[in-house]
Amino acid sequence: MPHHPSADQIIDLYDRHASTWNKLRTNHFIDRKWIEHFGSLLTPSATVLDLGCGSGQPAARYLIETGACVVGVDSSMQMLELCGAQFPAQEWIHADMRTLALNRQFDAILAWNSFFHLKPDDQRQMFPVFRRHASPGALLMFTSGPSHGEALGVFEGETLYHASLDPREYTAQLHDHGFELLEHIVEDAECGGQTVWLGRRLP
Repeated sequence: MPHHPSADQIIDLYDRHASTWNKLRTNHFIDRKWIEHFGSLLTPSATVLDLGCGSGQPAARYLIETGACVVGVDSSMQMLELCGAQFPAQEWIHADMRTLALNRQFDAILAWNSFFHLKPDDQRQMFPVFRRHASPGALLMFTSGPSHGEALGVFEGETLYHASLDPREYTAQLHDHGFELLEHIVEDAECGGQTVWLGRRLP
């Protein structure tokens, strides 16, 4: 499958439009349903690795407000500056999620509206990263497309790349890396049409 050049420009796009993104997302929480559900499954003061945390709005903010300890990772320095200014008590790390190796494990991992910006082969390489950072019993939640392929959206007049594996492959990747699939929904109408995967690392 030929890759669209916009796949390699995601970080630059988010860097340049970070403040706009933050303003739009702060009060645009159409995905609250699943973030609340994720939060309800966490123990008090759980550690959450938020991959592609963006500006921390609104997902990380919600989890922080429920008492979780969030470690956010993003490739955009501009987004991380917004995180640090808004949530200085949490830890924000500038890194590429595809090569992340923090040498610690977390009670939960979130890759919400971030993982699906990766090319298909990069998505496949994320499952060992998820496993490496997941404590036994850890939750893992991410969004994907509904079926195998690439899709181009638009943000601030610029092309925004998304890709997805086949749902059967996501299921197999989770299983092969020690996660059980708890819940999966395709294009949830109650959540802005998100396709959501929720798994748990087996003990």
